[in-house]
Amino acid sequence: MQDWDEYRTAYEVVRHGTVSGAAAALGVHHATVIRHVDALEARLGVKLFQRHARGYTPTEAGADLARVAQATDDQFAQLGARLTGQGAAVSGELVVTTLASSVPRLLPVLAQFRAAHPEVRITCRTGRRLFRLEYGEAHVAIRAGSPPREPDNVVQELTTVRPALFAAPAYVARRGMPTEADLATHDFIGPDSDNPGPPALKWLVANVPADRIVFRANDETSLTVALLAGLGLGFASPGEDRDLIEVMPPRAEWSSTLWLVTHMDLHRTAKVQALTRFLKAAMADGAP
Repeated sequence: MQDWDEYRTAYEVVRHGTVSGAAAALGVHHATVIRHVDALEARLGVKLFQRHARGYTPTEAGADLARVAQATDDQFAQLGARLTGQGAAVSGELVVTTLASSVPRLLPVLAQFRAAHPEVRITCRTGRRLFRLEYGEAHVAIRAGSPPREPDNVVQELTTVRPALFAAPAYVARRGMPTEADLATHDFIGPDSDNPGPPALKWLVANVPADRIVFRANDETSLTVALLAGLGLGFASPGEDRDLIEVMPPRAEWSSTLWLVTHMDLHRTAKVQALTRFLKAAMADGAP
């Protein structure tokens, strides 16, 4: 094999069936995937894929390559774990970075994970700054919005956040139960920015008169506390253990995707693999 990267790229295309899926798994640009596949086919003198509108389907040669590449990839992962002293043990420090708004749902999952792996020490980092996986600032990141595109990262879809509009009982007692028809007469809590990140807050800025946003904050923790205190209507995730009254159910335009991001150098270590599997099972759509 003259270039293992090309073989691994072809293997990921077989796994995902699309160039974009392989690119996301490898943390590279889709043009790199196409270049690797084209170069490999040219050097081998055989077609590895049938290309069509829905993606790439492996030929018999492509399927053969994928079987050998998978075994080789597994062997490289096992060798790398042994050489770095990781072995199969799920232990040591694990640093997770996430949005502050994800912490209430994430921490119970991390508690369950540590109960299953008591040799792990967990650090959770939140904040507006983007912690850099390539610099070792975190092992696993949970990020929202568009798929992260940093090079050398492995990006997987984790779950979809579907917030609803809520009011606290204290607010309803003071102002009455809001309806969709009279929302413009009610108080809201919102972001201290005209261009906030989450879709729900963007909707609020675009649809609620500025003078009806009576409390603003630049972090989601403060917005949540203000909602619970009854300062106004605001967004929260349904099903959380909070004393809130739903005013409007979730809408598709308010939803956002959470992404699970790891760096390629650490992605296959035992502790990162164990945590990512646990997070995907616990936080998938429909999971309790």
